[in-house]
Amino acid sequence: MIEFHLDARSGVAPYLQLVHQVRRALRLGLLFEGDRLPTVKEVAAKVAINPNTVLKAYRELEHEGLVAKKPGVGTFVSGTLGDASLSEHEPLRRELARWLERARSAGLDEESIEALFLATFLAPSGPSSVEEGQGPSTEEER
Repeated sequence: MIEFHLDARSGVAPYLQLVHQVRRALRLGLLFEGDRLPTVKEVAAKVAINPNTVLKAYRELEHEGLVAKKPGVGTFVSGTLGDASLSEHEPLRRELARWLERARSAGLDEESIEALFLATFLAPSGPSSVEEGQGPSTEEER
């Protein structure tokens, strides 16, 4: 069963944090169709938020077709976001864990690691001209 957590410093609304966590768990194959989500009361008590916030998250997930309410029984996963690439997740996760270890060993703090990752992730795809050896060739261009 999924365990929710909230980051008050993230700037993301609590209900959206819950939605993102369910979506992430579905994408990573941690939740499957038929799995029961924690009750609204359980989530509200665990993360110390208003039950209406949890209800809003569950309604959003229901609207997306990812969960369905069964009155008197609970809320269950009814859709999935996982795909055939799930088999590749574990080797990639291990490789990323090694990269994170190297980054920390190089002295990068969490904020620097996140900035480097996001800059790389959001960069246009394909090798850059510098990587291809076509970087600036004169002192003025550098």
